[in-house]
Amino acid sequence: MSNNTKGILTFLAIAFGFAWAGMLGGHFWLGLSMVNPLAQLPWAFTPAIAAIVVRKWVTKEGFADAGMRLRLRGNLRWYLLAWLGPLGLVAVALGIAVATGLWGFDVAQLDHVVAGMPGWAYLVVLMLVVPLLAPAFWGEDFGWNSYLRPRLFPGRPMLSVIASGLIWAVWHYPLAFVGYIEFDDVALGLLLWTVSFQFQEVLLAWLRTRSGSIWPTCIAHSGNNMVLSLITGLLLQDSGGLDTMTVMAITTVATALAALPVILGGGFRRKAIVEPAGQSARSYST
Repeated sequence: MSNNTKGILTFLAIAFGFAWAGMLGGHFWLGLSMVNPLAQLPWAFTPAIAAIVVRKWVTKEGFADAGMRLRLRGNLRWYLLAWLGPLGLVAVALGIAVATGLWGFDVAQLDHVVAGMPGWAYLVVLMLVVPLLAPAFWGEDFGWNSYLRPRLFPGRPMLSVIASGLIWAVWHYPLAFVGYIEFDDVALGLLLWTVSFQFQEVLLAWLRTRSGSIWPTCIAHSGNNMVLSLITGLLLQDSGGLDTMTVMAITTVATALAALPVILGGGFRRKAIVEPAGQSARSYST
């Protein structure tokens, strides 16, 4: 067994074993609500813990290619895109809902989320919170996009993105059985969720490879949860009356529209990638 294979298998065992135990055990044994962010934090950091353990003690490859530096110089556009991108996806998703006749444009719900705060101010606060919460999403992204993805299929970056997106989706599956998300048709819901993760992974991996840092990915991940999912849920589901599956389908189409230009435009070609010191060129070459 190669050192790389041993590292991947150890990573997956730790990331899945402890996370699934935390999700299922926390809910069914301890009676915790997985909607509660405090209940989510312990298992949300298992991919990062797994990556640290593997890098330091299993493969002993260290952290030279981990992308932990901010790399702000020359990368501000990627940070801005990571920050503003989820808000743009909200606009696209709402446009799809209006164009398909599923929702009549009405953002008044945002005025009632926080008493005394107009909707525009609530949105500004959310946008300011997004980068502050990025460290909370480092727990996943440091594992999936700084360790696992580049090592799955060295030399075949698009296949690595697809594989890591699938693994990332499956890692979340227990949440469909503990009240975090509810589907009327669980099998169909998980399938749609998986497709959604695939397109999200394209964008997150693209930011990681183009910037050479994990932090734009963490900011975008934070924005996907705190802006894209939250705002579309408030407007399309809570206020608009659409069901979970329909809202997820709309946001998935919006994300796909953003991801397809990256895929078709060769966003993962070797010449388009910034490598941190120590990164193997084989990981991203075409």
